[in-house]
Amino acid sequence: MKFPDLTSFGHDPWWLVLAKALGIFVFLVLTVLVAILAERKILGWMQYRPGPNRVGPWGLLQSLADGIKLALKEGLIPAGVEKPVYLLAPIVSVVPAILAFAVIPMGGIVSVFGHETPLQLTDLPVAVLYVLAVTSIGVYGIVLAGWASGSTYPLLGGLRSSAQVISYEIAMALSFAAVFLYSGTMSTSEIIAKQDGLWYIFLLLPSFLIYVTSMVGETNRAPFDLPEAEGELVGGFHTEYSSLGFAIFMLAEYVNMTTVSALATTLFLGGWQAPWPLSLWDGANTGWWPLVWFIAKVWGFLFMFMWLRATLPRLRYDQFMNLGWKLLIPTSLAWIMTVAVVRTLRTRGYETWAGLLVIASAAAGFVLVVYLWRTLRRKQIRTDEVPANTGSFPIPPIPVKGVG
Repeated sequence: MKFPDLTSFGHDPWWLVLAKALGIFVFLVLTVLVAILAERKILGWMQYRPGPNRVGPWGLLQSLADGIKLALKEGLIPAGVEKPVYLLAPIVSVVPAILAFAVIPMGGIVSVFGHETPLQLTDLPVAVLYVLAVTSIGVYGIVLAGWASGSTYPLLGGLRSSAQVISYEIAMALSFAAVFLYSGTMSTSEIIAKQDGLWYIFLLLPSFLIYVTSMVGETNRAPFDLPEAEGELVGGFHTEYSSLGFAIFMLAEYVNMTTVSALATTLFLGGWQAPWPLSLWDGANTGWWPLVWFIAKVWGFLFMFMWLRATLPRLRYDQFMNLGWKLLIPTSLAWIMTVAVVRTLRTRGYETWAGLLVIASAAAGFVLVVYLWRTLRRKQIRTDEVPANTGSFPIPPIPVKGVG
């Protein structure tokens, strides 16, 4: 099995580069169409209802019908909007999410019409930092949409989104740092090569859990969908959008989900490498088979997004901020120090410390999961249970049945 490295890129003919770029775009669009239908079906099964079942056989054409409906709807532009920014904001949201996929490895080296090429558009010595930077730009689309709409609720949604990115991108970047320290590289293809034999989810479990939590907050998905909370913000940052503008925001959300899922697969689950016991087969990581393993892992994360939406209620905003600033970021800093110490000992010849890192990773991951579980399930304190003069946040009194 041959792993691509930085020397494997930059030699493709122009038509092959164009074909790869087009293939990534088609893959993302098809993934979005399938994910929208799959989410509605999965939510239906979890909530004991049928879900889409009218358009096409078993409702399989529902996503296509929704796309055609949104494209043909009249695009309404409210009075008082900043029109150029209002029209540009959806594009700013979706383009960076697509660009980030340029450095995601989807397979090993394959032969395309006689040309040996990696199943990856390109790679960089700082590829993961490129993904972090590009995906950060996407939040500008949400902020600009909220500001340009000229309405209070979209503005509040845009401000919430900017606060989420500031909070959770710090934790996400710190989880990346642990991977950089242990692997010694920021190239996505080389990180996958370093995981040959043992995936980083076992060595760096706390980083994986922190990244998974952060990526849900980064993509504004339930239970962290505060920027579009319909309960208090009508629809949040895209309240004033309809037709194609609204469709592009939905496209950006699902493409972002796919991108962060692919990055999690690359950094922690061995990328396109076959899982055990399939890895025992000699041809599992050769040819086009790695593309199948990569897509299966990405869809595992997409299913997790849908499961969370069906299971957990939306957090209060103060709970959401406390989770990021008081738990994820301090835990990330402490874990990075641990990984740095183990990495230093390994470079000095103490290889047995890698096994101790696995044990520490499992213990820290278990503690983190328990704390997250207790945080998400913590009951709210009733007003009549709060002692006087405690300085607690005021909660409206709960109405009593039978009192008019």
